[in-house]
Amino acid sequence: MKKTDIGVVVFMYAVCAFFYVHMLDLHPNSQTYPRFTIVLLFGLTTLYLAQMILNAKKHGVESGVDKVFDGFQIVQFFVCLALVIVYLLMMKFLGFFVATIVFMIAALLYLGVPKVHTAIAVVAINLLVYFAFVQFLGVKLPAGLLF
Repeated sequence: MKKTDIGVVVFMYAVCAFFYVHMLDLHPNSQTYPRFTIVLLFGLTTLYLAQMILNAKKHGVESGVDKVFDGFQIVQFFVCLALVIVYLLMMKFLGFFVATIVFMIAALLYLGVPKVHTAIAVVAINLLVYFAFVQFLGVKLPAGLLF
């Protein structure tokens, strides 16, 4: 176990608490999906904490700070940051789905993901978002100013 993992667990519990408090502002009929997601995230975080405790008993605790930025590539970071900013601007003008397709293709190809995997990921994520949010939950996604 690494000491840095403790920060991850604390952060995830804080995220759960934050969203739980804001979920209570929703109409009771609208709380089902957020509550499910929060409980799932809380449960997975608790399982991760239990795994950390068991590993700490078996293998001890190490700092982990020296390994946090191992392999960090500053150019890759700034290119990805620029892609995210361009994505947000594209979403405003082109809409969610067009911007997401362009962003995913550009980011995955830049990161060296094989073209077949990129195509599968782009199609799968967009279909998942469409059916889960547009069809099932009725969420209106940004259409863009040009469309």
